[in-house]
Amino acid sequence: MSAKKEIKIQTDSEAEAAKKNEKAVEAADNEKQELKHDPDQAAENQIDNSQEDLAEKLKLKEQEAQENYDRLLRVSAEFDNYKKRASREMEEFRKYSNQSLIKEMLSVVDNLELAMNSANGHKAIDKGLLDGLAMTHKEIIKVFEKFSVKPISAMGQTFDPAYHEAVMQEETDEYPANTVINELQKGYLIHDRLLRPAMVVVAGGKEKKGDANP
Repeated sequence: MSAKKEIKIQTDSEAEAAKKNEKAVEAADNEKQELKHDPDQAAENQIDNSQEDLAEKLKLKEQEAQENYDRLLRVSAEFDNYKKRASREMEEFRKYSNQSLIKEMLSVVDNLELAMNSANGHKAIDKGLLDGLAMTHKEIIKVFEKFSVKPISAMGQTFDPAYHEAVMQEETDEYPANTVINELQKGYLIHDRLLRPAMVVVAGGKEKKGDANP
């Protein structure tokens, strides 16, 4: 008895499925017939589909255009940074390109100044020779000024390790401690860069006799 019921149920299901397929086919046929009888509706549907396709393509193109624009902005910013960096490097090169040559000339200036200082007060020294030394020294200093080379102020200044090189310390009551009291060799700057530190003697605090513990 149960087997017969199962066969009947399966038969009913198959029949129901067949009816649904027939209805779907019939609906599709009806739609086709309606489209055949109504060409305007078919054209309208085709236009709608075309508009949707165009809208989708337009959206994709807009996204592509935005991506290209963003890429252009990045490349433009990178190129602008490159130009600024290259300009700074060129300016640095221009400012300090003669640094090595001028540094070598400092010893010439030192010797000229030493000769002039040694000759002062000696009557036996030819005046024309002294004038020649002074003129040569003056011309070299003009060249230094042209390339923004200037001496470092040291005498009487507080010792600054960034610009001064202490070669010795001298106890004295005449100056406060850590003050430059003598300049053994001039220091120079080229623009804002140290070319050579000044070699100096620095004042140290003089011990008082009463300071020692008994």
